Amino acid sequence: MPAGAFDLDRAWQVHPRVSIRPEPFGALVYHFETRKLSFLKERTLLDVVNGLDGVRTARDVCRAAGVPEEQEARYGRALAALAASSMLVAAA
Repeated sequence: MPAGAFDLDRAWQVHPRVSIRPEPFGALVYHFETRKLSFLKERTLLDVVNGLDGVRTARDVCRAAGVPEEQEARYGRALAALAASSMLVAAA
């Protein structure tokens, strides 16, 4: 998925083969199939990723996590990078 193609207005979820380990700086995210490791560099992004439940839109999750509207694009880019590395998948 191209980095700019992330759709905040659809439901997303963490890939079932991904493990998230909270850390003081944010979190470590590991994909057991691809063996990729990613770092979430802030707790709010961790809250957003943990809130992706496959039901609500990513934009709704951002709002619930307290992301200001003017920062949604930045969070969208971070989520796009996670989707591009198969850490996140579009909900069915």
